[in-house]
Amino acid sequence: MDAPWVVVVGGANLDVKAHSSRPVVAATSNPGTTTLAPGGVGRNIAEALARLGTPTALVAAVGTDAFGDRVLEATATAGVDTSGVRRTAERTGTYTAVLDADGELVAAVADMAATEELSPADVDAAAEVIAGARLVVLDGNLAAATLVRAAELAQAAGVRVVVEPVSVPKARLLAPLFAVERPVFVATPNDDELAALGGLAALHERGVECVWVRHGADGSMLSDGSGSISIPAVPVAEVLDVTGAGDAMLAGFCHALLAGASPAEAAAYGHAAAALTVASPHTVRPDLTDDLVRSLLP
Repeated sequence: MDAPWVVVVGGANLDVKAHSSRPVVAATSNPGTTTLAPGGVGRNIAEALARLGTPTALVAAVGTDAFGDRVLEATATAGVDTSGVRRTAERTGTYTAVLDADGELVAAVADMAATEELSPADVDAAAEVIAGARLVVLDGNLAAATLVRAAELAQAAGVRVVVEPVSVPKARLLAPLFAVERPVFVATPNDDELAALGGLAALHERGVECVWVRHGADGSMLSDGSGSISIPAVPVAEVLDVTGAGDAMLAGFCHALLAGASPAEAAAYGHAAAALTVASPHTVRPDLTDDLVRSLLP
C-alpha cells in the first residue's frame, strides 16, 4: 500500500450486537437477532478512512485466537495496513451491545483484555510509520502512557495529533495526554467527556488547538479558542444502528481535512459519514466511499 497518511493507535476487537426486534423490556429475555463483526474505536476509524480512500495504518493488539484472526483478516481486506497490530496471549477484546428496536444503544459491555496490553514499547515499534504520517489518531481506550508515547513520537516528527476520548471514564484518565509542551491538534469529546476533561477553556489552555464537541443528532460545535461555530447534523430518515457512527464521523473529518477542507468543512463531511453509518446495519459500511459521502453534502 501507499505510505499511510494516517496512523491510528487504538483498540481492535469483535463486536457482538444484539438487536431487539421490539422495544427492550429490562430484566427479561427479548426476541431479536445477534451479529458478529470486527469493531473497536481505533479499528473502525482506520477501516472507514481506508474505505474513503485515505491510506491508513493501524497500531493495535489482538489475541492469537479465532476472533483475532477474523478481526485482522477483515481489517486488512478493507485496505488497512495491519503490520503494526500485535498478537498477544490475551483474548481478543469484545464489545457486546444491546440495541433497541429503533437501533439506539440500550447497554454495552466492553472487554478490552488485548487492547489493554498495548504498551509504549509497541508504539515505539511503529515509530517510523508514525513519523511518516500526516495525522496520528489516538483512541482513548488505550493506557495513558501508551497514548502519551504516541503523541511524543508524533510531536518529534511534526505530525498533528487527533484525540478521541471515547467515554467519560476513559476521558478522566487522559489528563497526562494534554499538555502545552505536547500540543494536540484536535480533541473530539461529547459534552459529558468535555466536562470530564475539565471543559473547553481548560483544553485550549493545555495546548489543544481545536475542540470538536459532538452532540449526536443535534450536530456539533467547533472551537479554536478564539470563537466557535455550530455544525448541523445531516438528517437521517431511519436509524438502523448507531454503532460506529462516531467513528465514521471522525474518519470523515480526518479524510476531508487531508483533502484540503477547513475544520468546519471537514466536520460537515464527518456528519454526512455518520448519517450514512446510522442508516446502515453495519458498524462500518462496506460501501462507504468519498463519492457516497459527498452525495449528502450541499
